[in-house]
Amino acid sequence: MKITRIETFLVPPRWLFCRVETDEGVVGWGEPVVEGRAEVVRAAVDVLAEYLVGQDPLRIQDHWQVLTKGGFYRGGPVLSSAVAGLDQALWDIAGKAYGAPVHALLGGPVRDRVRVYAWVGGDEPAELTEQIAAQVEAGFTAVKMNAAGATSPVPTAAETAAVVARVAAAREALGPDRDVAVDFHGRFTAAGARRVLAELAPLHPLFVEEPVVPEQGHLLAGLVAASPVPLATGERLYGRAEFLPVLAAGIAVAQPDLSHAGGISEVHRIASLAETYGAQLAPHCPLGPIALAASLQIAFATPNFLIQEQSRGIHYNKDADLLSYLVDTEPFRFVDGHASRGDAPGLGITIDEAAVRAADRTGHAWRNPVWRHLDGSFAEW
Repeated sequence: MKITRIETFLVPPRWLFCRVETDEGVVGWGEPVVEGRAEVVRAAVDVLAEYLVGQDPLRIQDHWQVLTKGGFYRGGPVLSSAVAGLDQALWDIAGKAYGAPVHALLGGPVRDRVRVYAWVGGDEPAELTEQIAAQVEAGFTAVKMNAAGATSPVPTAAETAAVVARVAAAREALGPDRDVAVDFHGRFTAAGARRVLAELAPLHPLFVEEPVVPEQGHLLAGLVAASPVPLATGERLYGRAEFLPVLAAGIAVAQPDLSHAGGISEVHRIASLAETYGAQLAPHCPLGPIALAASLQIAFATPNFLIQEQSRGIHYNKDADLLSYLVDTEPFRFVDGHASRGDAPGLGITIDEAAVRAADRTGHAWRNPVWRHLDGSFAEW
């Protein structure tokens, strides 16, 4: 079997899909994207395709080595995301060729269902009670929310109180038997995070995500030592080497993204590395159906898996949603806040190719907002 063609599709709301075709008619799908820079990743996929076309798609690990190291310069979000999507597609092909789901190729399932959470609150969370009530009604046992919008370097008493009040409202709506995770989104300085974390502790968050920006990972050990709340990070880390110091710092939850951190191959290794540090895995995935399908395959085969993010109803999905490009939506039917394990080969989903090609004709140019503080200076989004 040989790879004969690789195509990419820029599909709303903010995703990039890739399709890898073989001479035996087996097709694999992947989702290589950096949100807000999808066109740049598309170009990177085109360059990497020069190597892959003509190759045996089943030599996944060898291809991963060449794609990540063969160009001399390594790493970064664009290259790692291009490799990630192609890697997903190769695993999809392998599963279809062998007639098995990817989790079986990774050593077999360790669980029968995967706990998932829903997003509430948006980028600048305001009213939460109704949104949380709707997710509870839908059966979810956990939600995640942003802590705040643009945040002062050292939060004022009012800003701190507002964050605590929002999480308290979420806790009241959820009760003691459901979970709320809180995303700081790198919007806090270490000093600001330390102040707010102490206030949030009595509300028992499942975890607090990205307490500082990823380039300040050297500060995490101090935050872990000071925080009674489990800390999580990893959506902007792209490989084992970047996860090693933050795991050593003591984070409780590693959050690699299957569309950013080298795909199934690398995230499987990151999960094993996290296990040696006693950390849980909660893959980042506010993306499309292929990224989620790949994440679930990892979740079914990973002993130290905690919970899975998914984007149904997320505030970014304006022109399309998680289910928009699927022939059969059953793999993403969540019951009691869980996704059930399926035995369909590959990634376990069937992409509606006609819908993808039609969407690509429209495309998108999604960009994240640029925020500023009251004095006009740049603020982390």
